[in-house]
Amino acid sequence: MTRVLNLVTKAEARFYDQQVRVLDRRGTDCTTVPVPGRHDPGPDAASRSVLDYIRFYPTVLRRSVGDYDLVHANSGLTAPAALAQPRRPVVCSLWGTELTNRYGPVTRACAGRCDAVVVMSERMARTLDRECFVVPHGVDRSLFSPQDRAAARDELGWEPSARHVLFPYSPRRVVKDYPRARRLVDRAAERVDADVRLQTLSGEPHERVSTAMNAADTLILTSEQEGSPNSVKEALACDLPVVSTPVGDVPERLDGVSPSTVGDTDAELVDGLVSILQNPRRSNGREAVEPVSLERMAERLEAIYADVLDGRRDHDPANGDESVPVRRYDPDTGRVSRVELPA
Repeated sequence: MTRVLNLVTKAEARFYDQQVRVLDRRGTDCTTVPVPGRHDPGPDAASRSVLDYIRFYPTVLRRSVGDYDLVHANSGLTAPAALAQPRRPVVCSLWGTELTNRYGPVTRACAGRCDAVVVMSERMARTLDRECFVVPHGVDRSLFSPQDRAAARDELGWEPSARHVLFPYSPRRVVKDYPRARRLVDRAAERVDADVRLQTLSGEPHERVSTAMNAADTLILTSEQEGSPNSVKEALACDLPVVSTPVGDVPERLDGVSPSTVGDTDAELVDGLVSILQNPRRSNGREAVEPVSLERMAERLEAIYADVLDGRRDHDPANGDESVPVRRYDPDTGRVSRVELPA
């Protein structure tokens, strides 16, 4: 059994909770240590300070003395504390914006020192100057699946005859750009002979998110930055059409999915909305998310954990081995291979 000490900025994050649950179920022993303090992405709410992260380090150091095989820094913001403990190898997962926000230089410096780095998309991988593994967050295809639209609307109390556009975040999350979504939906509504309504989600339980995905006619994503947005993959699993900016791995996920639209300009996105709202229909998205199921995600993380631990054992200086391990990840097979290069 592999024992993993997980460092995380937000333990209640839905995608992180799913990650831990599926790994635990498959036999990986996961312990979670969150950064202290309150984290809220809203513009007017309190957020964590540098002091909170300074306070985090003694906790990590103390916990790393325990019987763990490695430390997994989930988010680049936890990587400094993970690397500061001297006992365990470190895997770092970058969730989306850590390479481009104001802490990007710190994240990049830390990534260069980790035993393995996991990113959410090929686009993120191209921005790093080191070998990394592309492992998107998985989607629960048993929970997110096509359901009867009328029944879903009745459960949520949505107007049965209206056209509903789902913005799957709180309007207060600045990086998601709710004002643009509002503007695009208003422009599309002017061209559609129907009552068009924009619905939002904030802090809803997973089951209610699935219901909203099935009640909506389309999902709109106007984010400025993303890694591999779970909301898009969940929409695909429900056969809900998506209209999105080309962030993270969204273009890859929507490749071959119809109806759906990826566009940079307001005009492109409005046209995509109008096409769907004038003629509401399901997409063929469910088949597109099979490669990013929860089980596939867990298999990939387990392979990376095993590779890091094997690399540490195989390249112990006490064994006189001076070669350098270079790890390559095959996203189609979920397997990691190592190529030994001269030091």
